[in-house]
Amino acid sequence: MIEPSYVRVARAAYDAMAEDYVDFARHSLAGKPFERAMLASYAELVRTSGLPGPVAEVGCGTGRITAHLHALGLDVFGVDLSPGMIAVARRDHPHIRFEEGRLAALDIADESLSGVVAWYSIIHTPPEEHPAVLAELHRVLAPGGHLLLAFQVGQIGDEPFHLAEAFGHQVALDFHRVSPDHLTRLLADAGVPVIARLLCERKESERTPQAYLVARKG
Repeated sequence: MIEPSYVRVARAAYDAMAEDYVDFARHSLAGKPFERAMLASYAELVRTSGLPGPVAEVGCGTGRITAHLHALGLDVFGVDLSPGMIAVARRDHPHIRFEEGRLAALDIADESLSGVVAWYSIIHTPPEEHPAVLAELHRVLAPGGHLLLAFQVGQIGDEPFHLAEAFGHQVALDFHRVSPDHLTRLLADAGVPVIARLLCERKESERTPQAYLVARKG
């Protein structure tokens, strides 16, 4: 399978800034009670589902959310396309498993996971590729398994935000924003209907509102 150019661009960018990203993201949940509440609610849903499989955080970066979910009692491992990010995650969280992989082609068996978390993982994926990504997440989820998506809010057709420099490194990252309603429709089409949503209005330190969707595979 030929790897899309946006995947290669994102991998190169996050490899370059992996070490610098650690300090930036270390306290990313501090002062964000709604996000912590969503993660805690999600962890409770997974723990009480009775499903035997682990949870995968796909697009785990430096592993901060993976570690938070582990602290909430989940059997969780992380997957990321950036070897640099994976190296940092393994170093900082040696008690958790981390693997290289990408959203649309996960090396995970069919219906083997009790949960999947994609915490700002789809923001570099062009919207036209979202159905394929959601189909892959549906594939790896067991029936009754839960999916948690976090993303930046916008409208289909909006110009992506382009980032050319980050932490002193030259990058070429595009950030794609989508609406919760749009992703809700795509999730229903993929067989993972939404059961809860959270919309946080834009803060002064952010460029867009932030949204969180919990969905359950039928």
